Amino acid sequence: MQTTVRLISAATVLALTAALFVACSNSGTSENKDSTVAATVNGKNIMLAEVERQISQQAGGKQAQLSQLELAQARLQVLGGLIQREVLFQRADREKLLPTEDEITAAINTQKQQSGMTDDDFQKNLAAQNLTMESLREDARKDIAIKKLQDKYNSKITVNDKEVEDFYNGNRERFVSSRGVALGMIVIDPADNSSQGITQNDAKSDTEAKLKIDNIYQQLKSGADFATVARAKSEDPTSLQRGGDIGFATEDDLKQNSFPPELIARFFGPMQVGDTTEPVHFTTGKWYVFKLEEKRLSTENLTLESPGVRQQITQALIKQRGDILNAALLEVATNEAKIVNNLASTMLNNPSNLGLRPASPGAVASPAASSTVAPQMTVAPAAASPAASPKASAARP
Repeated sequence: MQTTVRLISAATVLALTAALFVACSNSGTSENKDSTVAATVNGKNIMLAEVERQISQQAGGKQAQLSQLELAQARLQVLGGLIQREVLFQRADREKLLPTEDEITAAINTQKQQSGMTDDDFQKNLAAQNLTMESLREDARKDIAIKKLQDKYNSKITVNDKEVEDFYNGNRERFVSSRGVALGMIVIDPADNSSQGITQNDAKSDTEAKLKIDNIYQQLKSGADFATVARAKSEDPTSLQRGGDIGFATEDDLKQNSFPPELIARFFGPMQVGDTTEPVHFTTGKWYVFKLEEKRLSTENLTLESPGVRQQITQALIKQRGDILNAALLEVATNEAKIVNNLASTMLNNPSNLGLRPASPGAVASPAASSTVAPQMTVAPAAASPAASPKASAARP
């Protein structure tokens, strides 16, 4: 069962710059060999260096702009996530749920394929982030182990017919098949998108953007797979990870998101499912190619016997219960662990500067790329409500 809620990234950018990387020790004392240990879980060190690279990735390369208070808060939050991850990984280890080397290799290969990168580009991306294949495999090992641990307990969840029917009867307003379309999109933005993790042939001018979108359109006309091209060349950091998929949008959604009226008319008119548009230029300056994945020409109420409704409700209820089980699992594993949070203790002992020494004069922080190359399977508990409605909103162009 796929019941995971992301809190921290499995593989993030290593950015230990002078402006951010400060040892958690008091000034005026001799530097201890363990001064960069942010926390321990059952004696296993979590290094401050790992906290810093997580912050760098989550800040999108703009970590140098964080104030001292923002940095302190970010460190505590990120370290909390890393502690949770280590607690769950150790629990998985004790329950003999660690993945094999073949499973780790398969997970990395899947991520590589989804990214659309060649082997050479993948290696260059690792090097640009100061990551090694060894560290990447270790991240994947933890992610897969945690997922196996969650799956072990989530597999015991059952949902009966009465529960499905009760949910449907209490939420009938959610089950409406609205007039709308499901779309895939490829976006080319003439702006510099490096801070968003778009580093592969990013168009940086109107001319470059037009040339790139025309080249993409020709590839699609020649039979190239839309999702593969989207992952490799789209400059929308969110949808490219899903092969350009932006979900289902009602006609009103499209209008509210400034889709040109003539384009909307084509979606509901002559375009057939599977067709792609020619390059479309929006007033934002961005270029788009859209693929029509699904078309609904009328709005109708769905019943329990409508295709997919029972399955959708069942999956939603399983996910809701799985999130609660994951939270309980983390709580139990945390209670059983011996955790020492050195970073938090240092902050308490240094309330004036939160345990942070200022960066030396002239120190310069160098932004790092924020693309993620490891399998993203990390987990954290969160309560969630069922979302069984087939209605969804398309990403804003």
